[in-house]
Amino acid sequence: MPEYSVVGQRLSRVDALDKVTGKARYSADINLPDMLHGKVLRSPYAHARVLRLDVSRARALAGVMAVITATDASGDQLAKEKAIFAGQPLAAVAAISPDIAEEALDLITVDYEELTPVIDVLEAIKPKAPLIHPNLYTESQTGKTTTPSNISYHIEFKRGDVEAGFREADVVLENTFRTQTVNHGYLEPRAAVAAIDLEGKITVWTGSQGIFAARAQIASFLNLPLSRIRVVPVEVGGGFGGKNTLLLAPLCALLAQKTGRPVKMVMTREEDLSASRVAPASVITLKMGATREGYLTAVSATFIYDDGAFPQRLPSAQGGSINGLGPYRIPNLKIDGYDVVTNKLPSVAYRAPATPQAAFAVESQLDLLAQALGMDPLQFRIRNAVEEGDLMPNDVPFPRIGFKETLEKMAKYLEQRGKPEGKNRGRGVACGLWRGGTGSSATHVNMNADGSAVLIVGSVDLTGSRTSLAQMVAEEFGIPFKAVTVVSGDTETAPYSDISAGSRTTHQMGSAVYQACQDVKAQLTRLAIPRLGVEGVLPGDIEFTQGCVRIKEMPEKFVSLADLARQSIGSSGEGPITGRGSVRVAQPAPMFAVQAADVEVDRETGKVKILSYVAAQDVGLAVNPTLVEGQMQGAIAQGIGWALMENYIFQKGVMQNATFLDYRLPTAVDLPFMATILVEVGSAAGPYGVRGVGEPPIVPTLAAIANAIDNAVGIRLKELPITPEALFWALREQEKSK
Repeated sequence: MPEYSVVGQRLSRVDALDKVTGKARYSADINLPDMLHGKVLRSPYAHARVLRLDVSRARALAGVMAVITATDASGDQLAKEKAIFAGQPLAAVAAISPDIAEEALDLITVDYEELTPVIDVLEAIKPKAPLIHPNLYTESQTGKTTTPSNISYHIEFKRGDVEAGFREADVVLENTFRTQTVNHGYLEPRAAVAAIDLEGKITVWTGSQGIFAARAQIASFLNLPLSRIRVVPVEVGGGFGGKNTLLLAPLCALLAQKTGRPVKMVMTREEDLSASRVAPASVITLKMGATREGYLTAVSATFIYDDGAFPQRLPSAQGGSINGLGPYRIPNLKIDGYDVVTNKLPSVAYRAPATPQAAFAVESQLDLLAQALGMDPLQFRIRNAVEEGDLMPNDVPFPRIGFKETLEKMAKYLEQRGKPEGKNRGRGVACGLWRGGTGSSATHVNMNADGSAVLIVGSVDLTGSRTSLAQMVAEEFGIPFKAVTVVSGDTETAPYSDISAGSRTTHQMGSAVYQACQDVKAQLTRLAIPRLGVEGVLPGDIEFTQGCVRIKEMPEKFVSLADLARQSIGSSGEGPITGRGSVRVAQPAPMFAVQAADVEVDRETGKVKILSYVAAQDVGLAVNPTLVEGQMQGAIAQGIGWALMENYIFQKGVMQNATFLDYRLPTAVDLPFMATILVEVGSAAGPYGVRGVGEPPIVPTLAAIANAIDNAVGIRLKELPITPEALFWALREQEKSK
């Protein structure tokens, strides 16, 4: 790797002081004069026909300024004829105080005809299951079916001859694995503020993962052109994919439109848990064959994902199956994937969408195969690991990747560490792939008259991306990190950017930033060459360092950036120096993670204690190693929760554990020390060879924990979460069988 002066350094986040001092503004911090307060009426049933919705008494209540229902807007933000999940909005109220808005909700009369809810995904796919959407037809690579179904998507991938592959195998195993619905667990509940001006233009402040995507959702809901909506970015207290979909902002905007006054809406934590968006549950069946030498010969797989009440825009089964099986060479392969609707909360993306579920199944099955073959589980994975040029399950070849290097570094680390000693202790390893998101990004870079720079972006910072992007600008111009200011503009002042998701922001917005810097450098070079006093200087002879433009081979010949910037402005200048970067990235940079967990199981209670955890990941290049490590450790914490404790408890489709007292999330006392190993195999695309970081580290965690428990006490649980109760009863069954 080349040596850099700013890129690769452990620098403090540009937003650190604002956040630790409370100066940073989140959605709920926005307060405007003459502001109203909004509340939402939600369905108490998971599946019910709405026979009558009478809001007349609510509208007549003193202090109520507006009541809206599905007849006031387009789209499915408000239920109309039928409620299809518990917590689905039916109406929203704007009043002069939160208490009056709550009182108005109690005055709304709704008559329901309760219908049979479809909760289990396997029940939903049966031919005679009640239809949740009467006009939903299964979509596949070949078109749509002609019969309505609860299956929204069916995908299929085939390669080679699977049956012949199983005949070649010395060991063939088939198992089914299940995961449950889980919450994103972000700290900041959803909130929004909307205001309307005298010309009818609406301005919205809301935490989202993309201001331009948010604008499009609001405009569609209100049936307005994009030019009539302005979205102002605020800080986001955690998204993880959950805040790609707006739940309050469209309602807030409509209430502002109806009343002509600003409106604020904030979800309670109970609302956010029971009526928000979730990660899909899954049922995954795998049949795998391998030779006694440890080579995979064939895989037949069925991936079923629970999309909840609405079909996902992008099929979970497609992404999950490709990522889940993608790390390994499989000569003979057959995949069937199904996305299925149920009467549960709608599913959305959650950190490496659909992939942790798939990896839990695949990596658990690989451990079982390694046991049957008498092989070390990590060496079994190394033997079957993909390299550059190998095909993903969808037959797309891998570009440059660092999976083998990551596996080998983990193997060396574990060899030096030694095996965990003591009774009921074990180690589990697992791997994960995240192919990476794609999209469009643009940015502007302005050079100030003192040689400092301003970077203007329209991307939302969820992970410290403003810091990483500022480091790139400082690197390119050879100026101090503190000389770069990053401005997060709104939808009318910033260049367009797709959502911050898919681990694409630093990789792809970084490409736009790099391009904009080259634009500025070309302008500065053109201005500098005549002032250097040397004949025949070409742009390739120039370098940017220490706030100057100079000749590489003649460092005494230089001119400062400040002088060039001042020269460009004023009546005699060529014009202010500003650079533009605009990219569309269609080819992702795949990312691999390898993890190992050491655990101890209390046989009396079933409680699992994680003794230590190590994560290795190919990050391409760590622009800021501290931020990279923080992303890895945060993702692992979420994966530990998913593996050991998190679960939605439903009764007739209604969530029963809608508080953080009953919905268990891991806290500091549940988490071990997490060692990180940063592997830097540069990607073929993107500045400095960077890859995304935030999503891969959650992918292997679920399986690593399950594999460690099996290694510790010889119990393979194929359904998550592995709670103390579940493990307790499994241990009692084990004792009985002995």
